[in-house]
Amino acid sequence: MNKLNVAILTGGDVAERSISLQSAATVHKHLDANKYNKYLIELNKGAFTEQGSGAKVDMNDFSLHRNGEIVRFDLIFLMIHGHPAEDGCLQGYFQLQGLPYTGCNLFVSALTFDKQACKDFLKSHDIPMAPSRLLRKGQDTDWQELLDMGLPLFVKPNKNGSSYGVSKVKTPEELEPAVALSFQFDDEVVVEGFLNGVEFSNGVVRKDGEVVVLPITEIVPKNEFFDFKAKYENESQEITPARLSDEQREQCQAQTKKIYEVLGCRGMSRIDYILVDGTFYFLEANTIPGMSEASIIPQQAHAHGWTIAELLDAVVEDALAAVKQA
Repeated sequence: MNKLNVAILTGGDVAERSISLQSAATVHKHLDANKYNKYLIELNKGAFTEQGSGAKVDMNDFSLHRNGEIVRFDLIFLMIHGHPAEDGCLQGYFQLQGLPYTGCNLFVSALTFDKQACKDFLKSHDIPMAPSRLLRKGQDTDWQELLDMGLPLFVKPNKNGSSYGVSKVKTPEELEPAVALSFQFDDEVVVEGFLNGVEFSNGVVRKDGEVVVLPITEIVPKNEFFDFKAKYENESQEITPARLSDEQREQCQAQTKKIYEVLGCRGMSRIDYILVDGTFYFLEANTIPGMSEASIIPQQAHAHGWTIAELLDAVVEDALAAVKQA
């Protein structure tokens, strides 16, 4: 069988760049070399180049030109967190090029990347979630309306990940500086009511056409919430499988499957929750979740009995199947 040429996209010019580089390195390490020719393609300052060789990608057809040869890709493995991959921009480009890519399509990616729009969409499907308000840069803010949701409040960029620019607000005086901090990362900010519970995360992937919900991870941060340090600097305890009753586990996994299917996701996603009084409240959907060796999805794949290579095979096969079904 001929090996597929796979471009693993990484980097980007956003705050999550360093996480993307780690995620792509994991994918490159674990993609089966017997099945795939693997190319790490890094986005940096608007240009795509191959890591190591520095060879440039021709954006006319996304082919790689190096040493007098032209490499054409059979698949794009998207591992750029944030813009321009997690928000759907690159998906539109690759769709125009006729190149298969992993994960969700343009619309689903854009919808899930916009935290408030995703919550608004899921409300009609009876998904429980915290109350929230959307703020736009340059518009007047009704601070009292925000405080009427009660304290504490969470303030976070609407279209960003990895907990950059996220604050927990405990007093009225902290609210305006927290909003200003979030506006450094996005022109829209979500202010969300605080839910006092335990955080959980649940990965999901499609394999052989069937939705497979992975084991759940319980997150016990050393800090007050699951911030950047908790996620990426080992300042949290992540317990997989989570300490849940069978009934709670089934409830969470059923809700994860419902959200994945209602949104129209493909490939690998992760749904985050807060458990309060027996109810799993939706926090957000991540359609290009972190894939560093310490990330949650690899932990869940191992708990499911899969190697990372088997998980990645499922993601690749789902991407190729999506093209055949189109």
